[in-house]
Amino acid sequence: MNPLLLAPFRSYLLLRFFMASGWHMQALVVAWRIYDLTRDPLMLGMVGLAEAIPAIGAALPMGYVVDKMNKKRSIVVATILVLLSAIATAMLVQPASAQHLGQQWTVGLMLAMVVVNGFARSIYSPSMFSVLSRIVPRDLLARATAAGSTVWQGAMVLGPMTAGVLYGSFGVTVASVCTIASMLIAVIGIAGLPSFPPIASESKGSLKQDLTLGLRFILKNQVILGALGLDMLAVLFGGAVAILPVFADQVLHVDASGLGVLRAAPSVGSVLIMTLLSVRPPERNTGRTLLLAVGGFGLCTIAFALSTSFWLSVVLLVGVGAFDAVSVVIRGTILQLFTPDEMRGRVAAANTMFISSSNEIGALESGVAARLMGAVPSVIFGGVMTLLILSAVAFKAPILRKLELKDGAD
Repeated sequence: MNPLLLAPFRSYLLLRFFMASGWHMQALVVAWRIYDLTRDPLMLGMVGLAEAIPAIGAALPMGYVVDKMNKKRSIVVATILVLLSAIATAMLVQPASAQHLGQQWTVGLMLAMVVVNGFARSIYSPSMFSVLSRIVPRDLLARATAAGSTVWQGAMVLGPMTAGVLYGSFGVTVASVCTIASMLIAVIGIAGLPSFPPIASESKGSLKQDLTLGLRFILKNQVILGALGLDMLAVLFGGAVAILPVFADQVLHVDASGLGVLRAAPSVGSVLIMTLLSVRPPERNTGRTLLLAVGGFGLCTIAFALSTSFWLSVVLLVGVGAFDAVSVVIRGTILQLFTPDEMRGRVAAANTMFISSSNEIGALESGVAARLMGAVPSVIFGGVMTLLILSAVAFKAPILRKLELKDGAD
């Protein structure tokens, strides 16, 4: 059976696509506007830090809250926060804001709206993770996870490219309004989701034990911990997305439209691979496939840093996204298969901590390294670190090398 035949799953995908599109449109507009105002790669890293602080800090308590809430209601709360942030950001990115408030206040308030987004994400991510297992049968979770990731990556293609073209051709106002419009369309998807009450938990532990249950579950499961840890460390050092405005401006000499293409390129690769994996999930030789994918991610990152050709850089970023997609699908499927229903929100929240540690803290690392070394050397350094981490994990974690996802699904 195809999970797309399920009406609630189609609503889930609609919500996921348009929310993610708006999110990534907003991210491009904010990154380009902040870089345009400051010309400082470190400030691009601060954008990542601004999102990471609430996403990591609120992850465990929000995961607990989500497990105790009606999942549809928690998604609505997160969506309201995202919309408020988008509206405020649309006003702050206007040239008049910098003229009236000054550069420092304008950038600071934009970062504050990123903080709001990070907090919303700490609610949205575990809610969506919990909903998926309630609307899709267990035997379809691998395909549904790949399809959901494909939709997310598709939004990461459309969102940045659309925002870049609109920003470059029509200005920041049109790009900001379209960001809000995309998020409003996502509300239609929420309306199509069933209402899921919380699942009663048999846990008799203290509040502290309940809050940390998801994190403790991950730390005790060697397969989950190995997959998440490898992905976290690889992206932490190997990610170059945060400082793409610097490459666009100083290395490849393109404008906001070119930046949109660069930001979308990894997601093009991800969509292609995830479409394949939704039909043929990596259920055999899973661990070896994961390690090879992380290696390919590191090599493409190094090659991107060395490229001075715009279109070669785009192709290499497509490769980065393709290899990363393999890791995303494997990690997501492992979590869906191994997590008990009553703690899905908390496990997803703990997973958000790992993802934020790699993506947003990785963005900060990229910004700091680019300030200290320069953009090109910093990305080369990150790619080399990814390969070194991969070698260490491959040697020290034989359980991950021998992972067979099919065995976990049976």
